Amino acid sequence: SGSLKTLPGSVESILNRLRCSKMVDRIVTIDGPAGSGKGTIGQRLALHLGWRFLDSGALYRACAYLVGRKGASLADSATLVKHLKNIEFESIPTEQCEEATVFLNGEDVGANIRTSECGQMASKLAADGQVRKSLLNIQRNYYQPPGLVADGRDMGSVVFPDALLKVFLTASLEVRAERKFKQLKAKDIFVKYDKIYSEIENRDFRDSTRSHAPLATPHDALVVDTSSLNVDDVLHLVLEGVRKNLKIFESEAQ
Repeated sequence: SGSLKTLPGSVESILNRLRCSKMVDRIVTIDGPAGSGKGTIGQRLALHLGWRFLDSGALYRACAYLVGRKGASLADSATLVKHLKNIEFESIPTEQCEEATVFLNGEDVGANIRTSECGQMASKLAADGQVRKSLLNIQRNYYQPPGLVADGRDMGSVVFPDALLKVFLTASLEVRAERKFKQLKAKDIFVKYDKIYSEIENRDFRDSTRSHAPLATPHDALVVDTSSLNVDDVLHLVLEGVRKNLKIFESEAQ
């Protein structure tokens, strides 16, 4: 649900002030490994606040899909950057908060980019320093008033280091694999749990050991282990973080 009715009045009033505030970068970053819940929380938060939503994972998947369609080699950085130079990307949160609607150059590519193969390609593409650099401005220019919720793996550590709030979500590998298994099963896609577990384990290793912008917890992040929490619990914790950080910014500005 997209309702804020259950939130405390003080949080609601803080959010109203936040919508009008010009003193801070109205950006909340949500980073974490695959299956930690960042996409769901990011979309819920963006819908609640009425802010733009950047699904950076979908951006890399969309880019992987594009270069794959053009037959470009993932080893040829210069050609990859050339193909990605003038792309137009948009991710729109959905009320169901399962997967954002994704447009690349005006085309809805959501169904094309959510495959396991595309995800593996995206991870390899994301390890290319030249590609990351070329996509940095696209991500930073995605901000529009009244604010932005950005979900990914290096949103708080690299892309938006001055964000109002940096969130890092985590969960056990077992829980994350189980979530992915259930997500695929609900779509009538049957993949063995062991295969999903192995793919996420490999993805974790690649993301945390790559030389360019590895997955890491920002030093000033709100860290939430979502293993045993439901979506509403996590959303409340994040909104409390928004309220707390806004108060700090307001007191420093006086």
